[in-house]
Parts: sequence; C-alpha cells; structure tokens
Amino acid sequence: MKTIKASEFKAKCLKLMDEVAETGEPLVITKHGKPVARLIPEPTQRRSIIGLHKGQIEILGDIVAPTGVEWEAER
Repeated sequence: MKTIKASEFKAKCLKLMDEVAETGEPLVITKHGKPVARLIPEPTQRRSIIGLHKGQIEILGDIVAPTGVEWEAER
C-alpha cells in the first residue's frame, strides 16, 4: 500500500484523490512517520441482486409442481 506524508498530501490532495479513484489503490497518510488516515476509493456501482447467489444455491426436485399438501387458505 502506498504511503505519503501529511504535508505532501496537503499539497497534492486533489490530484491524489483522483489517482485513488482511478486506480482503486488505497493511500495511507502518515504524520511523523505514523499512519493517521487511509484514503480509499468509494465504490461507484452497486452490485445487482440478480445472480448474487449463483452457484451457491442448489434446487432439489421440482419447485413448481403441486406438493399434495392442502393449504389452510384453500379450505
């Protein structure tokens, strides 16, 4: 992970923000040699829920066929 001194970050803040947004690589900001903050990119796209669990769920049997169990609502 790339690190930068706070004084240098202050001088190049906007350029560094653009760089982090483009590359997706976080940037650690240090003060007196110690990490004090981390600049990370904001996710730009939300993941679609369609296909979210693809390959993780297994359907056993026929899920649309009648089960033979009478529902209380049908009485």
